[in-house]
Amino acid sequence: MTTRSAPDRLLSVLAAFDHGHPALSLTDISRRAGLTLTTTHRLVAALTDWGALERDDAGVYHVGLRLWEVAALAPRGVALRQLALPYLEDLYEATHENVQLAVRDGSDVVYIEWIAGRSSVGVHIRVGARWPLHATGVGLVLLAHCEPREQEEYCATPLAVFTPYTITEPARLRRVLAEVRRTGVAVSSRQVTDDALSVAAPVCGPDGTVVAAVSVVVPQDDARVPALVPAVRLAALGISRALGWQPTVPPRSGAGYPSHR
Repeated sequence: MTTRSAPDRLLSVLAAFDHGHPALSLTDISRRAGLTLTTTHRLVAALTDWGALERDDAGVYHVGLRLWEVAALAPRGVALRQLALPYLEDLYEATHENVQLAVRDGSDVVYIEWIAGRSSVGVHIRVGARWPLHATGVGLVLLAHCEPREQEEYCATPLAVFTPYTITEPARLRRVLAEVRRTGVAVSSRQVTDDALSVAAPVCGPDGTVVAAVSVVVPQDDARVPALVPAVRLAALGISRALGWQPTVPPRSGAGYPSHR
């Protein structure tokens, strides 16, 4: 049996927490991390002393503020959100629908900002949520601007299904990605839920690399979809300019930042 390294055990404790499990007992952490209770107790105590975890009066552990402080240093996190927020707010004011900003991490799209419309269609999204790239508008944009080798690797993996409309055929996905590159926008209809449609556009970094995607989510039968396309493109252009991109530099494929998955 392979002995797990100390960093691996420590990270497994943190990985025990996710959106479905934001609060865990020591026993829960031990089970989800695959560690003995003694080892878990020692690691949790160290993480709590440092501030990565916090323990409430009931003895249940939560992610601590110290991790938020560290995460705020990530260039694809808070810094990008702060630059993008004025443009996301403008897009929300123009549509009063769900507005999202996302980045790619391996085979997933990770949402780093979300403005919810008061009466807009429901979405299964929150800041920090992950979804497979092929199933969302922002994911299609980011996948379309990956390197060709990465696209082929993704198409070769099983494509998760969420509704009868989710793209599941590699050949169809390749056609969709080509269309996204051609038009500069992705329209993803009923892929995650059968009542929602998203319109997404790429955000470029200073060298033209696509580093993020912005989208608006509306009911799947919304007649405003053609008018939403220029609005989303304008928001993406504004964020790109704020990041230092110039229109003379064409968008190009590439992760923009290292992929960690």
